[in-house]
Amino acid sequence: MWTKRRGNPQSRPVRRAFPAQLSAPVRRFLATEAGSAGLLLAATVVALLWANSPWSGLYESLRATEAAFSLGGADLSMDLEHWVNDGLMALFFFVVGLEVRREFSLGELTDRRRAAVPVAAALGGMTLPVLLYLAIVPAGEAAGGWGVVIGTDTAFMLGALAVVGPRFATQLRVFLLTLTVIDDMVAVTVIGLVYSGSLHPPALLAMLVLGALLSLLSRLGVWRAAPYVLVVLALWLAAHRAGLHASIAGMLGGLLVAARAPAREAVEGAARRFHAFRQSPMAEVGRSARVELERAISVNERLQEVLHPWTGYVVVPLFALANAGVDLRGGVLVQALSSSVTWGVVAALVVGKSLGVTLASAAGVRLGLGRLPQGVGWGHVLGGATLSGIGFTVSLLVTGLAFDDRILRDEATVGVLIALLVAPVLGRLLFRVSAALGGKRDADLPRVLDRPVDVATDHVKGAPDAPLTLVEYGDFECPFCARATGVTRELRDRFGHDLRYVFRHLPLTDVHPHAELAARAAVAADAQGRFWEMHDLLFSHQDQLEFEDLVGYAAELGLDVEEFLRDLGDDRTAARVRADIAGAEASGARGTPTFFVGERRHVGPHDAQTLARALEESRGGPSGA
Repeated sequence: MWTKRRGNPQSRPVRRAFPAQLSAPVRRFLATEAGSAGLLLAATVVALLWANSPWSGLYESLRATEAAFSLGGADLSMDLEHWVNDGLMALFFFVVGLEVRREFSLGELTDRRRAAVPVAAALGGMTLPVLLYLAIVPAGEAAGGWGVVIGTDTAFMLGALAVVGPRFATQLRVFLLTLTVIDDMVAVTVIGLVYSGSLHPPALLAMLVLGALLSLLSRLGVWRAAPYVLVVLALWLAAHRAGLHASIAGMLGGLLVAARAPAREAVEGAARRFHAFRQSPMAEVGRSARVELERAISVNERLQEVLHPWTGYVVVPLFALANAGVDLRGGVLVQALSSSVTWGVVAALVVGKSLGVTLASAAGVRLGLGRLPQGVGWGHVLGGATLSGIGFTVSLLVTGLAFDDRILRDEATVGVLIALLVAPVLGRLLFRVSAALGGKRDADLPRVLDRPVDVATDHVKGAPDAPLTLVEYGDFECPFCARATGVTRELRDRFGHDLRYVFRHLPLTDVHPHAELAARAAVAADAQGRFWEMHDLLFSHQDQLEFEDLVGYAAELGLDVEEFLRDLGDDRTAARVRADIAGAEASGARGTPTFFVGERRHVGPHDAQTLARALEESRGGPSGA
């Protein structure tokens, strides 16, 4: 359901009103989720066909097959259906918890204003479906299944969005993913508090101790993954013994594994070790390089990288195979189609979710809590809200927990499957109607450079009429921009006179307090024809960007210091930097570094090889360099 995150690092603002540019790890995650949705759908179809075939008895007997683990005098025994639902799904929710922790530490949820509207949308998208379900379904055991309609299946939702949504929907995906973070947290809480069995106090106490131990490991900065894995496994066993559903252990374990941005020193240490390995490819040097790389990346992200493919391509399809097989023969389908439970689930998921998310979003914007992501219109929100009515994974899990009556369970399952079919069809219709009426066919950030390169005002290195252009929006205090300077130097060496490199300012003052003053210092140096020399000095002294430092750099470069100081405080210098910032926002640049190849925003890693390939493609062939 959630991410694997590795890729090019990028500094991003945390308190700006506009959302940050999506990083490559998130883009890879979206692609993985969309791909796994196809496998999930195939597993669902197989389960339905199998359960309604002459071999349906084998399907039921396989689910009821007991499997046990024994160690000394202790043993753990469950049937295969419960091993999937209580065991493998704990791993699934552990990955969800890891991503939720990362979102709160580094992602969209770090900025309360940016997250306010999606959070309101998530709450509305759970409250209204529950009320609608309870209004349709009679009291009694059937009413106890209200938890079936609160969840959203992220994999199916993103897969449907890729098929029926706008061609470019990055910003809408950001909105929907932020929404599902809250959705998943509430859903797991409901499962744990409402649908768990009788509780065992000593095991609950053990869970608290193990949770504290996990938190302590994160606080101490333990970088090896093995201790975390062992503690989470013990936490799962304690939750199982306590009578709580395993999803609680998985989510709690993931939430307690800290996520941190790569430290500049750690990244540089890893780079030095890999450089040493390149010079001396010996086993011990290679091992030390691998250790330094692991140290640079948080345990949270490394665990996501390893576990996400397993949950997306193995765990969730197995869950679908074990739970979606409803035997519709013998009048079961006819009975389900005439049941208030079935249609209560369908109405709540499809109608309740779409209206709940949309109305709550509108209320959040109207009350001034926040605004929609740039590029996302209300038609997009309504279409995306309709797709969030695909509850599948969480809905089927709650169905099995909420209903002891097999008939009610089958009726609710049929409702979940009908919603799975109806929501994408209705979503496609809504996207098409909104595009026809409103003219907004994309739900993405701008992709074209807003202000063309002007050699008279831009900072340009290379021939003014070079056939290839690379524009970078950078921040002098951003450590990833400092690393990118080596990338751009390599590209200039490769393409020679065929490439002009343009640097534009995007100081992220909320995360880099000295960045704007440094940008103005570079512009002031440009007034005396020494921009690139100041550019290199600022990047090589990123931890020394106070006012006195900048004056010292001006003197070191032989500038007229008095003129430099006048230009540094001049309104025209500040206006020059602000013009670049405005151009960045209008061009879809939200983090640093952001590159434009020609006039198109580069999406993906910004290593030298990738950017060189993009430059070559922009002129229709290899450079020959």
